[in-house]
Amino acid sequence: METLLIALRALCYMVAFIWLFGWLALRVQVWDQSVRVELPPWIRMVGVVVMALGTMLVFACGGVFIARGRGTPAIFDPPRQFVAAGPYKFVRNPMYIGGLAMLAGFGFFQRSISILLFALSLVALFHLFVRFVEEPGLERRFGQSYRDYKQSVNRWVPRFS
Repeated sequence: METLLIALRALCYMVAFIWLFGWLALRVQVWDQSVRVELPPWIRMVGVVVMALGTMLVFACGGVFIARGRGTPAIFDPPRQFVAAGPYKFVRNPMYIGGLAMLAGFGFFQRSISILLFALSLVALFHLFVRFVEEPGLERRFGQSYRDYKQSVNRWVPRFS
């Protein structure tokens, strides 16, 4: 029963974050009217593929947090156990990567330079947040196991060996 409640909370949080960033993307899309760059129509199919891959990665991460971490992806309801399984075996921040892929894919689908620039700006913001807030907090919570994990798994670029 506890796992079901965690899963429901995680699903609610994940859907809320997807809606929030989708809403923000649609708000910045109005800036496309002042930009004279138009993306080709075929880029929409690329967007569908990138969004689908990002969505699968986000929900895979959520599933690992629920099953292994006994928590959710939300900062205010984090996993209780350290998670280095699933996508987290290959890269330390797959949830951010998946979310950014979803947003970039949406930008391609909408053929929107503004949404793509918004996604790019979020890369910088997420990096700063991870580097200066999230990682120090994880080191405090999980100690040496997290420090060892940082030594063996890259922050943003997956390592498959």
